[in-house]
Amino acid sequence: MDAQIVLGILATSGAVSVFMFALKGLLDQVPDVIRAWRRIVAEARRPDPARTREQEDHRPSSADVDGS
Repeated sequence: MDAQIVLGILATSGAVSVFMFALKGLLDQVPDVIRAWRRIVAEARRPDPARTREQEDHRPSSADVDGS
């Protein structure tokens, strides 16, 4: 009976140790994920020079708007 209690305690502490190791590995990756997300958002907000030129090419001129 005493051996079963000791084995139970050892198994529980081993499982907790593995869980904490995995959690630490996961939490170590969080700052990199946040930095990557911020780079994605910054890139999405940055105007694209090719798209800007394309929009300027399709803008109606004042002669087109006035009908002259």
